[in-house]
Amino acid sequence: MRVAVLGAGGTGGFFGGLLARAGEDVVFVARGAHLEALRQRGLVVRSHAAGEFALPVQATDRTECLGLANLVLVCVKTYDTEAALHLLPPLVGPHTVIFSVQNGVDNAEIIGRAVGAEHVLGAVAYVSAVREFPGVVRHLGGPGKLVLGELSGGASPRLEQLRAALERAGIPVEVSPNVPVAICQKFLFICAFSGTTALTRLPIGPILACPQTRELFCGLVLEAEAVGRACGVKLPHDCVATAEAFEPWATSSLSADLAAGKRLELEALHGTVVRLGHHHRVPTPLSFAVYAALKPYGDGPPGT
Repeated sequence: MRVAVLGAGGTGGFFGGLLARAGEDVVFVARGAHLEALRQRGLVVRSHAAGEFALPVQATDRTECLGLANLVLVCVKTYDTEAALHLLPPLVGPHTVIFSVQNGVDNAEIIGRAVGAEHVLGAVAYVSAVREFPGVVRHLGGPGKLVLGELSGGASPRLEQLRAALERAGIPVEVSPNVPVAICQKFLFICAFSGTTALTRLPIGPILACPQTRELFCGLVLEAEAVGRACGVKLPHDCVATAEAFEPWATSSLSADLAAGKRLELEALHGTVVRLGHHHRVPTPLSFAVYAALKPYGDGPPGT
């Protein structure tokens, strides 16, 4: 299977690395020092679940000469999605499947508008991973699981074929009959997980062990849930996430980016909750507090 990974950071490097280790024909689309490291030294994946491994990989910053892909994983940061869309058309043929392994709730729609909705599956990734150094990604926590589904609902042969290929690579896969709901449920969790770990600079274990920060975590979930329902998403009745699927030492990419002085995916997370809450007249005081506290760091450290 020919696989193109757009964005070879933590999540893209983790899933793409597992597929490459399993023998799939994987090419990583990256840039800068990370691209050079992948070309010269290959990819190193450090994971408590999948082990540590290194392997030579194909890497480029262009897609014009790659040919058609069977599968495209879009793993760029949400603020880079629009800028990366021009990389997709050279990869897409009649049977190409694309799914987004990103934060946020509207990535599949954005990608579908660019290349045709018929190519796009809905996807949710339960993994916390970061680019530790150029050419090196670390799996910080979470089961490394993917939830996939047709955006229109139901099963399909391509879903089953894709699940088989991913599972051969050691990636747990669940096929959802209603993946838009699964995407929204992940969004609720990631807003709480990212917000609390970034604000406290702590992993999830101490956050959930402290009654006050656990209450903040649950409150962020409930606010995003109320906004989701106001937007018409038919969520289950109990959406409060406990983060039990994540190890106590796990932290978020938002927290890691904050510590590293990088740009934050704040607008795709808490900014979205606040804006949609305002539009639907749903109060979001906790989400606004997280958004306001982190906003000065949105483009990197203030004053830089």
